[in-house]
Amino acid sequence: MDYTPPPAGSYALHVIDRAPDGEVIGANGRRHRFSDYTHGRVTLLSLVYTYCTEPTGCALAYETGVEIKTRILAEPRLHGRARFVSLSFDPLNDTHQSMQAYGGRHAAAAGPLPWHFLTTRSMRELRPILEGFGQEIEIERDAGGRPTRTISHLLKLFLIDRDGRVREIYSTAFLHPEAMLNDIRSLVMEEDARR
Repeated sequence: MDYTPPPAGSYALHVIDRAPDGEVIGANGRRHRFSDYTHGRVTLLSLVYTYCTEPTGCALAYETGVEIKTRILAEPRLHGRARFVSLSFDPLNDTHQSMQAYGGRHAAAAGPLPWHFLTTRSMRELRPILEGFGQEIEIERDAGGRPTRTISHLLKLFLIDRDGRVREIYSTAFLHPEAMLNDIRSLVMEEDARR
């Protein structure tokens, strides 16, 4: 993308909404409040499922996260100020173990940039979180009307401030790592200015 984003701190990221809460399953297989992962640090959240084969879908969100993570790790002033969260919207197939396998070497609950790979126990527990983010999904069906493992969705990533407020929503067309990194830097600068 031939685009030079504005410098961090030169623009405002307005509050869009509050991040929803609910129960999720962490790497340890135990229940946690979702708000544990959306408060206290700037959070970049992606909603994914592990066997998505759409190249401009979940794989793109993952690769964008990896690129931004590399940039953050090279910038010590951002260490400990941000986290990444990938939440599955297919709890029937994405267990906490498969989410950790999906995260691979990037799945870490500690360090300068934690990246949490989460799931839920059921669609019933997941639904309020998806609705809170306005994330619509549709399970595709085969010729006989039986559900398949393919889920139709629009890719969305959410930038959440340390107070649990959504400040930016990115779609496929706007996954520009430098712009996203500047948004993270801007929220960190905003936090520092309030201290």
